[in-house]
Amino acid sequence: MPIRLPEDEPWFGNEVSSTVTLLRVALRQGPHTPPQPEPWQGPQMPMRKRRGTSSINFVDMIDNLRGKSGQGYYVEMAVGTPPQKLNILVDTGSSNFAVGAASHPFLRRYYHRSLSTSYRDLAARVYVPYTQGRWEGELGTDMVSVPHGPSISLRANIAAITESDRFFINGSNWEGILGLAYAEIARPDENLEPFFDSLVRQSSVPNLFSLQLCGAGFTQNYSLGSATVGGSMIIGGIDPSLYVGDVWYTPIRREWYYEVIIVRIEVNGQDLNMDCKEYNYDKSIVDSGTTNLRLPRKVFQAAVTAIEAASSTEQFPSGFWLGEQLVCWQAGTTPWHIFPVISLYLMSENHNQSFRISILPQQYLRPVEGVASAQEDCYKFAVSQSSTGTVMGAVIMEGFYVVFDRQHKRIGFAVSTCHVHDEFRTASVEGPFHGLELEDCAYNIPQTDESTLMTIAYIMAGICALFMLPLCLMVCQWRFSRCLRSLGAGDFADDLSLLK
Repeated sequence: MPIRLPEDEPWFGNEVSSTVTLLRVALRQGPHTPPQPEPWQGPQMPMRKRRGTSSINFVDMIDNLRGKSGQGYYVEMAVGTPPQKLNILVDTGSSNFAVGAASHPFLRRYYHRSLSTSYRDLAARVYVPYTQGRWEGELGTDMVSVPHGPSISLRANIAAITESDRFFINGSNWEGILGLAYAEIARPDENLEPFFDSLVRQSSVPNLFSLQLCGAGFTQNYSLGSATVGGSMIIGGIDPSLYVGDVWYTPIRREWYYEVIIVRIEVNGQDLNMDCKEYNYDKSIVDSGTTNLRLPRKVFQAAVTAIEAASSTEQFPSGFWLGEQLVCWQAGTTPWHIFPVISLYLMSENHNQSFRISILPQQYLRPVEGVASAQEDCYKFAVSQSSTGTVMGAVIMEGFYVVFDRQHKRIGFAVSTCHVHDEFRTASVEGPFHGLELEDCAYNIPQTDESTLMTIAYIMAGICALFMLPLCLMVCQWRFSRCLRSLGAGDFADDLSLLK
C-alpha cells in the first residue's frame, strides 16, 4: 500500500510531502572497495588552513540541538518575562524569528504574549509565503535567551504567528523558526533586524556561529528521548572537539542567504562535465532548514544518471530517484558500498583555488522510520530537483562541522566527529585544487535597463488596449464562472518563496 511520509522538505520553497511506495531489495554480493575519486588538478601546494580557537567555554552549547529525521533541527529558547520555553527550528535559509502564538493542532505549546511583562507590540503584521505553506503574524519585541547558549538575554524582534497553512508539522516538536540569514530577505522588509544581528549588537558575542548536525544513523552516549537526530549550535565561536582535521573556508558571495560558489561536482570522482554556472543557477546556498541536497534541473538529471550508473549492480525504479519510492533492505544489510561518493568543489578564499567536500550515501540516503517492520531499514533518496538554485541542505551539512563566519564573510567546512560512515569510506574535506577565474562560475541575474522596461510596458499596454480588450469583454462572463469552479475544486499551490 502507498505510504505517506512525514513532511521532509524545507519549511519554505519545496514540496513538503509526497506519496511513496516501498520497494524491498534483496541484498546481492558485491565488491566492498568502491572506485576511488581521481584528483582534479591537484592537490597542489598546501593552502593555509585554519583551526578554530576561542577562549569562550562552549560546553553548555554542545548537544543543544534535537529533531526528527527529515523534520529539521531545533534549539530550546526562552521568550518573554517570565521565560516561556519553546523549541525553535534552526534555519540558515531565512531571516525571521517567528513563534506560534495561537493554538494549533500540531503545537503542544505556544507563546502567550499576554503573560509576558516585557512584550512590546509593534502594531504591524507580517506575512511569509513559501512555495508550499505560509504563516502570518503580528510583529513585536520581547526578551529572548538561549538556555543552552550564551548567558545573555536580549530584546529581539518576534513575529507572533496567529495564522498558518502547511507550516507546522505534526509530531516535529518545534513551535517556531529561528531565521539565521541576513536582513535582506527578512519580512516585511530588510529594516527588520534579524535575531543574530540583535544578539551581536547587544552583546559581546562574536559575529559567527557554527553547526554540527548529526544525522539519524549516529548514536551518541546520551539518550535523545523522542528525537531521532541531534547536534550542536555553537553561538559565537568554534568548538574544536566537534570536528577533525582542518576548517576550509569559502567566501559568502552575497549577504542575503548564505550564498556560495560551486565550481565542480563529481560522482565517484567522475566530473559531471557541465558549465560551472549551471551548478549555481540561479544561486547556491547553505541551508539547515532544508532536508535534501537540491540541484537545478539539468544538474539533477546529470547527477542522477551518474549515481544510477555507479550503483548499477542493483536495479531501482525511476520513482526511487525521484523521491517517490522508498527502498528497504533487511536490517543491517544495506549495501552502502554500491552507492557512490558525491563531491562538491567550493571556491576558496583564494579565488583561483577550490576545495572538495565529499559526502557518503549514508548522508544522501535518508532513513525513514515508521514505514516498515523493525527487521527492515528503509531509505529515501535525498537528492532532489530545484527551481531556485542549489540548496546544500541537512544531508550535506550532516557530514561536516559548518562554520558561519559572518564577521569575515565566509563559511567553513571540516569533517564532523558525528557523521555516519563505515569502515571503508568517510566524509572528507580536501584541497587546494587550482583553477582559473573560479568566481566566474557564479550566476549573475541579467539586468535590464529600467527605462527600457518602462518603454516595453507602455507598448504592451497599448497593444492590449487596442486589440485585446474587445476579446476580453466577449469571454469575460464565460470564464468568470469557470474560474470560480476551478478555484473551489483544486488544491492551491503557492509559487512564492523568500526570494526577493
